[in-house]
Amino acid sequence: MSQNMNNEYDHRAVRRDFEFGELHREDLNPDPFAQLQNWLDAAAQAGNFDPTAMCLSTTSRDGYPSARYVLLKHFDQRGLCFYTDTRSRKGQELADNPKAALTFYWPELDRQVRVAGVVEPLSAADNEAYFRQRPRKSRISAVASIQSSPIESRKALEDRFAEIEARYAGQDVPRNPAWGGFRVMPAEWEFWQGRRSRLHDRFVYHPQSDSEHPWKITRLMP
Repeated sequence: MSQNMNNEYDHRAVRRDFEFGELHREDLNPDPFAQLQNWLDAAAQAGNFDPTAMCLSTTSRDGYPSARYVLLKHFDQRGLCFYTDTRSRKGQELADNPKAALTFYWPELDRQVRVAGVVEPLSAADNEAYFRQRPRKSRISAVASIQSSPIESRKALEDRFAEIEARYAGQDVPRNPAWGGFRVMPAEWEFWQGRRSRLHDRFVYHPQSDSEHPWKITRLMP
């Protein structure tokens, strides 16, 4: 089936209730962490299913990229944190190349945030504290699964879960030391606001050696 390339499909055209926004320099918080919180709150208010979902992009030792969605669990001025099995593909790639990119997209507002930076592992104390907050079944799943490893069937996976569940019946489920968190320490941020005209608004934050204004904000062409 062919498509006329001059007739660009606009999925937003079918959404009569869609609100196109604008983003101006004066709208931006000078602190990108605070700006991210503002947009997370706005996405939640707009009805986004999970505003904390973010695409994590890593690269292998050979330079091959891979991407998947993870959840932003918490952040502060040090960076943005997520948790995973460090034996997974992303864990192995971060061990080989501790740099990553994160992308948030909230279609309800046609907004995107990109973050790139160096990644560091969280401490064992941080990992334990967060693991204890997880629902019991999530803790069991984290112990039962060796993430990204092959398994012969769904039944085999469910049997592993049942075995762990029975082993720790009536007890705390201990964290596997391989399960833990990472912190992405931003070296660059980009806040993107879509516009109907396609002249989208883009602003990038870069760190600078100014104690009063630690981030330089620059508008980019779309």
